[in-house]
Amino acid sequence: MEFAWSSESGFSVKKSFAQFPLWLSNFSKQILLETKSMSTFVPDVVVSDSRLSPLFSSRILLRPSIVILNQIKLLLSPRLRQFWGARAFEKLTGEWMGLLWSTSDRILVPDLPPPYTISERNIWDCDVTSRKIEYVGFIVPVHMIHEEDLTKIANDVGLDRAKPIVFIHISGPKQTRLSLLSTIIEAAKSMPHIQWIASEGRPGGTTIPVRLTPNILYYEWCPVKDQLFALSDLVIIRGGHTVISQAIIYGKPMITIPIQNHGEQLGNSEKVEQLKIGIKLDPNMVQKEQIIEAVNAALGTNNYLENSQRLKSVADGFKGIEKISEIIRQYL
Repeated sequence: MEFAWSSESGFSVKKSFAQFPLWLSNFSKQILLETKSMSTFVPDVVVSDSRLSPLFSSRILLRPSIVILNQIKLLLSPRLRQFWGARAFEKLTGEWMGLLWSTSDRILVPDLPPPYTISERNIWDCDVTSRKIEYVGFIVPVHMIHEEDLTKIANDVGLDRAKPIVFIHISGPKQTRLSLLSTIIEAAKSMPHIQWIASEGRPGGTTIPVRLTPNILYYEWCPVKDQLFALSDLVIIRGGHTVISQAIIYGKPMITIPIQNHGEQLGNSEKVEQLKIGIKLDPNMVQKEQIIEAVNAALGTNNYLENSQRLKSVADGFKGIEKISEIIRQYL
């Protein structure tokens, strides 16, 4: 079940909903296949990562189930949400989706509890699921990165750690990322006092960085992403929950540029601004000038860094993967 994207680098509501009959057919086949597969070994518990079909299969087999997700409802684009009918539709589908997710015994949200919940707009205001939600903390892997590793990478790629470093990590469908990367690189050329590292996120791309200018390094596929998060003073990212979680875990201020019309990423990015750990840029209006202004604002004060470090301290108090493991073991 794949969402559709427009030629303007945004999420296409119309094209996505046009695929609904195919989605329904695939979903039905998936339930049948998963039920048959599960019935061969009769699990003690079914753990689903953001998928409905295993929950339905577990119900058919009378097995307990746990779902891990950070998006209970589908958020419409801001343009559509201006209309009362669209907001009512969003609320209705949210409750309907909540009812489906509630077929699981437990709903584990890989996020921080209120008031720090990044995905609050995708989770809150759904009455059906509210009694089952448990916040377990972020579950992105936290790698042990030693100072000597950072020094080696900085030396290998020619970074001066005494100067500001900005890591550009733009992920997502190809249609949504290449034009944005081009705009950010144009902005970087105008700021030679900053060191920039860009990752295109091209699967199968070369892992050898290319130096575009004396201050800009470019990866097609970056094999040292975690280390560059740790080295950077600022990260420029989309609005996905995973990459925002990673930035928080490393205590890094961020500039988010969500995908156009992508309700989840827009909601996450707005929360980043509310927590004052970063700056959200409007994907419909982002130009070189806006990026330069945002970078100067983020690096020109310690406020964003201090807020990011405080939130990192909160996040460090939750061990999401260990908590989920503990919950699963209760069923064994």
